[in-house]
Amino acid sequence: MIVTAYDPQSSSFISGLEAIQARAQRAQRELTTGLRINTVSDAPNQIPNLLQVQASIAHNDQVTLNLGRVKTETDTAESAISNAVTQLQQAQTLATQGASDMDSASTRQDLAQAMGAVLQNLVSLANTSVEGRYVFSGDEDQQMPYSIDLTQASPISAYAGSASTRQIQAPDGTFFQISETAQTIFDPSDSQSSVFQAVNNARVALLNNDSAGLNAAIGQLSTASTYLNNQLAFYGLTQDKVATATNDGANLETSLKTELSGIEDADMTQSITDLTQAQTQEQAALSSEAELPRKTLFDYLG
Repeated sequence: MIVTAYDPQSSSFISGLEAIQARAQRAQRELTTGLRINTVSDAPNQIPNLLQVQASIAHNDQVTLNLGRVKTETDTAESAISNAVTQLQQAQTLATQGASDMDSASTRQDLAQAMGAVLQNLVSLANTSVEGRYVFSGDEDQQMPYSIDLTQASPISAYAGSASTRQIQAPDGTFFQISETAQTIFDPSDSQSSVFQAVNNARVALLNNDSAGLNAAIGQLSTASTYLNNQLAFYGLTQDKVATATNDGANLETSLKTELSGIEDADMTQSITDLTQAQTQEQAALSSEAELPRKTLFDYLG
């Protein structure tokens, strides 16, 4: 039986060569991927930080996406209420015109028809939708808030939506309210502030040629107009909050990606240097190993 003698020198050479090749392979991976951390073994102590920052980026991306959807809804809602304010101004103009002593019953009938059109427009605005969701239906956004039938004594249906509890999260973790219901905006429990009731009362007074009722409706229209403008202000404030939160999200994304880059990105200049040095060392090691004297078993037997 032939026993191969253990050669410490050869073993040391192989270990050293493998270490050099490992450095070269790591440098090559960094140059290929642009990352300093490609596997857990590259920097095990940095993995918890890496995972935490990646999770924070994913969460911020979701928050930003949600804010984008809310922006569309709040912009649409603000526009709808702004149009409702204009419609209510038109109703006030019609009512004021009808209150003139010069107007006949026939003229008031015509004004009543125009007032009915205003009421229909207001209901349509209360039923505003975005991407198949009714923005003023509260948490029941698949349910149209109101319907209208001017042939009925009470032409506007009961509110068919629900309460509005929706909130949106900002990048800093806080939450804020993003919507109100059509009932809150157009038909609150305080009848003097109800947009629908004010317009319909003016319409009925015109139909009935009721001067006293029309004068009362004009006062109610003024109160409702002030109330509706306050609802418009709510959505203007909400738009500002969404814009601020969106901007904060963009700034946070930049900060997190900078932090992530500091953890995982490779120093390309250093990687090139490491690869070059490893290749040089490998070539030198192989050349040196080739020049070492070789002995066989017969050298020791001689």
